[in-house]
Amino acid sequence: MTAARSNANKLISAMVMRRMLIAGGKNIEVNRAQIDALNVFPVPDGDTGINMSLTMNSVIAGLNADNSTKMDILADIVSKCALKGARGNSGVILSQILKGFSIVIADKEDIDTRTFAQALKNGTELAYSAVSKPKEGTMLTVVRVVSDKALDICRYVGDFEDFLVKLIQCGEDILAQTPDMLDVLKKAGVVDSGGYGLVTLFKGMLAGFKNEEKDGAESGATQQNTMIVESKGFDDGVFIDYHSLDDIEFAYCTEFFVINLYKKTTLTNIDQMREYFCQIGDSVVVVGDLDMVKVHVHSNSPGLVLTHALKLGEIDRVKIENMLKQNRILKAKLEAERKNVGVLSVCSGEGFNSIFKDLLVDQVLSGGQTMNPSAEDIANAIKKINASNVIVLPNNKNIILAAEQSRALIENKDIYVINTKDIPMGIAAMLAYNAELPLPEILAEMNTAIKDYRSGSVTYAVRNSSVDTLKLKQGDKIGIDRNKIVCKGTKVNEVAMDLIDRLIRSDDEIVTLYYGADVTETEATELQQTLQDKYPDCEICMFYGGQPLYYYLFSIE
Repeated sequence: MTAARSNANKLISAMVMRRMLIAGGKNIEVNRAQIDALNVFPVPDGDTGINMSLTMNSVIAGLNADNSTKMDILADIVSKCALKGARGNSGVILSQILKGFSIVIADKEDIDTRTFAQALKNGTELAYSAVSKPKEGTMLTVVRVVSDKALDICRYVGDFEDFLVKLIQCGEDILAQTPDMLDVLKKAGVVDSGGYGLVTLFKGMLAGFKNEEKDGAESGATQQNTMIVESKGFDDGVFIDYHSLDDIEFAYCTEFFVINLYKKTTLTNIDQMREYFCQIGDSVVVVGDLDMVKVHVHSNSPGLVLTHALKLGEIDRVKIENMLKQNRILKAKLEAERKNVGVLSVCSGEGFNSIFKDLLVDQVLSGGQTMNPSAEDIANAIKKINASNVIVLPNNKNIILAAEQSRALIENKDIYVINTKDIPMGIAAMLAYNAELPLPEILAEMNTAIKDYRSGSVTYAVRNSSVDTLKLKQGDKIGIDRNKIVCKGTKVNEVAMDLIDRLIRSDDEIVTLYYGADVTETEATELQQTLQDKYPDCEICMFYGGQPLYYYLFSIE
């Protein structure tokens, strides 16, 4: 690497910073639907992506209108345009992060990783000071942890690309923890939308630094965001806990700017206005200076809010939203879309998730052998189903009791547990499911479908042991008939053939194979063909289950 190239990787000029901010803003724009889909705090209004995007679009417009290559001019544009374009809590908080960041870089000709870290820390402090009652588990937490980490990373990482990559990883790590900090996120099964937006911004800035354009939205949540219930992608929306909507204390979301402040107005007056709004409402954000002030507040008296602001100057771009009306609309939608019967299935494996979705299961909860969900996990998944009656398919004998216990945690729904002891049994139950039938008939049909059901599995021994007449060594491939080990070997397909040979009957018509994460499609196809050649009167079906631990699961009918 040349000295010039090495130096370029260690310092950011105003031109590169401009490119990074524009790319960051564009990345939020193309991913705003994903960000909106996560929005449940403080109310499920789904506009975090839009608000952050509009804020960054204002910054981009300002940068495009001035081609200066001086850092101080760039910093001034970013600071002022971010505040002017700020929308909602998330947009205002983002504007303060950018303002604090801009203050530090304004007097620099070039920026190194240490300056970047200090600027981010300053932005964090300014953002926290702008919010009357900061909530942990939000975008504030994400930027705080990232900025603290940045100060550590810059001590040993001078290369900007490596530095930004590490910051993004840190952001994703703390983002994954946000549901543990805010119960509303945990109930909804999502990470914080504003925090996700910040990580999206950093990813765009990295692309901008590398001079790479990010054209399209990410295919889904980050790896750390996979706690979203697997049957719910961004296209399907996210769960809203409608019962919690009654808890909103303040009905009106009021936003506006105070401009042309009177000569007698002081910074103390602005602080006093913030304190007054905290007394009559919540979600208070009052930011700015004697040139312009941005206000956001939830209250029951928007008239008092505006009247008080008029004491400081003129008010402009007023927006008042009735959050109670929003709640009524959401509840009306809930009632209109409520079904009589819904189904929850517990399973593990990407393929099985898709199979259950195709069979019209309403929710798929990740779980199975070695990762049994708790009664609370099951109850939370049930709450996400908009139905008066919910049928639960545990699909594992160790999950049935937890499924039964989940009833005690659910109100306003009747829960019915079908005792499916493995995933193929759950699929058999769903094949018998007919939502058009009365509930008693649905349950009878599903229970009948699993009575004479036969299944098996192929896995491996985790330790040396003796089972009946079989002496097992760690790593041996083993065939299991329901709960009994009946054969062993060293090759997966040979053990699978041996097991099926033992279980198949002369009058059987269908053998269905589900191959797991550790089996290739080629290997599974070879087994399918071998079985078809040996049992020509049987239909041998094969599907990708993607399950861990088990090479094959299969059913015989």
